[in-house]
Amino acid sequence: MGQPVVHFEIHGKDQERLAAFYGDIFGWSVKADNPHSYGMVDTHSGGKGIEGGMTESEMAPKVMIYVQVPDPQTTLDAVTAHGGTVVMPVTEIPGAVTMAIFTDPEGNTIGLVKE
Repeated sequence: MGQPVVHFEIHGKDQERLAAFYGDIFGWSVKADNPHSYGMVDTHSGGKGIEGGMTESEMAPKVMIYVQVPDPQTTLDAVTAHGGTVVMPVTEIPGAVTMAIFTDPEGNTIGLVKE
């Protein structure tokens, strides 16, 4: 069985501007009232598709997807064995998520989240 895409993330230099843009175009709302000021995107899609996030980032501009895996380190080992590069090692954000980030051989940035 394959691993699902469970989250998207939009990186930009101005999170408020991005939130207004995507709100106007797609009807999304963004709430960033958390300790990390991370914008949680509610697409208001009634359970269709996936929800995501929006953040100000040095990686901007960039759109990323996150794939859910049972063991992020095992996946990173496979990534490097197949020509990818680790950008962020397995990192636990207490109370939120265990994640990692890599680039594929073409330079696309992909996130991993632990099941």
